[in-house]
Amino acid sequence: MKTAIIASKEDIAGMNIKESLLKIFKFKETDEKFENNEILELEEDPDVKLYTINSIQTHFEDIDRKIDADLFIFVSRHSAKSGINALTCHPIGNFNDNDLGGEEKKLCIAPSILLKKALIELNKFKEKINHEVTLESTHHGPFLEKPVMFIELGSQESNWNNKDATNIIAQTLIKILKSSKNSLNFLGHKKSQSDFSVNNNKNLNNDKTKSTIVLGGSHYNYVANKLMLKSDIAVGHICPKHNLETLDEEMLNQMLEKTLPKPEFVMLDWKGLGKEKQRILELLKNNNIKFERSDKFF
Repeated sequence: MKTAIIASKEDIAGMNIKESLLKIFKFKETDEKFENNEILELEEDPDVKLYTINSIQTHFEDIDRKIDADLFIFVSRHSAKSGINALTCHPIGNFNDNDLGGEEKKLCIAPSILLKKALIELNKFKEKINHEVTLESTHHGPFLEKPVMFIELGSQESNWNNKDATNIIAQTLIKILKSSKNSLNFLGHKKSQSDFSVNNNKNLNNDKTKSTIVLGGSHYNYVANKLMLKSDIAVGHICPKHNLETLDEEMLNQMLEKTLPKPEFVMLDWKGLGKEKQRILELLKNNNIKFERSDKFF
């Protein structure tokens, strides 16, 4: 399983996370370069490579066509008006426009179990460094056709240089990759080639964890966080309340098809469906899609 960890020179937090990775773990230089930057590989696992790009990550479209990897993890800053110190991770894609990169109304492949492991690991340190830990809803680019996730440090510039936080993210990254090394077949990896197909989902996962998608709620989704941290369920794509009006059959199918392992049901953030509640219920029932209500599930 080839993994590409990607930091951008345009992203302060991302470069600081890269620095923490190099400080804590042993990486060595390879003979290759990407955008005239050295490609480094983890000494204990050469399938894990660290890349540096020159432009902002969210607009680096189709990077999976330029880098030979099965899994892409972007390390990045997180920005929010609240300015709250936070450790976050999330799947990517757009439910409508592509102002923040990616393609309009296209989602990328969300590795739900890896997102779950990352959130659980980050959550162990939140009190130690006084940070919020949260899964964010699906948003922004770039567009890839391989499994991809973002892991971020927020939420303002004063915290993007927080070395304690960047060290925690670095340790989390390597730990989840180590723990998943023997069960990452849910990404669709084939030993003979590094291609991926959402239709090739036999033996998707050796883990007993079930997968779901979440509809409704806020950008920082309470129901998704609760599922991730307090159940055996992993969450892939999340369509928050403010994007529900754009959710049609095609986008719903993308959420299901591009969450791995394949979701066994849809979780409805029951109090967070707003005026779209009845339409969403009809959409699910008309397509014979199993769903659970968060208010009854918990």
